Amino acid sequence: MRGWRGPSQREAGAPDATEEPDAAGDRRGYHHGNLKEALIQAARRFIAERGLGGFTLVDAAKLVGVTPAALYRHFRGREALVAEVAFRGYGQLAERLARALAGSGTPLERFTRMGETYLDFAEKEPGYYAAMFAARPPDTSTEPPSPWGRPRGAFDLLVEALGRIFPDGFGSVDPRFIALEVWVLAHGIATLDAAGQLPKGAGLPGKHELLRAGILAIVHGATGAARKS
Repeated sequence: MRGWRGPSQREAGAPDATEEPDAAGDRRGYHHGNLKEALIQAARRFIAERGLGGFTLVDAAKLVGVTPAALYRHFRGREALVAEVAFRGYGQLAERLARALAGSGTPLERFTRMGETYLDFAEKEPGYYAAMFAARPPDTSTEPPSPWGRPRGAFDLLVEALGRIFPDGFGSVDPRFIALEVWVLAHGIATLDAAGQLPKGAGLPGKHELLRAGILAIVHGATGAARKS
């Protein structure tokens, strides 16, 4: 990554985070190649390795080799930085879900593949994923919108996929309910798997098999109820 300088800078004369930056240090931070992007990737790395509470803005500044004061040109504080990582994560996830939906197979197979893609994203991008579901103060302007207000891209894609698979709908059931149930299912499996608490053993399904069975149960249950109404 352009401008990326590792922790060894701490031993190479990087400014002490507790000191006020001097003019030279301040200029160096301002002219950093792509400081905002470097900070986002530093936070993503810290979250993946240490968890959401495992780093400070000072840590991020030291990792990219700038003074802490330089960070505030791009982010109001740590929560704003984490929120930007979350925003990036939602975008990355939406792109991958869109590719899964556009792939080969029946509509139901592609919809199920979206769920599998979600699980893979949670496993391979823990920094993004943890930031996406971090608790934030309710008054922050950087908080990602709720699915019930202005839907995020990933949620929109789930609703869109259901509309393609079942153009006649689900009777009186709002398709968003079905999409949310599938999201909750995938998120629950991903969370248990990341914590090492997903039961495993002989005769027990793996996470992808468990997801597929759950999606079929949710979708078929909804269509069955619609036919009876």
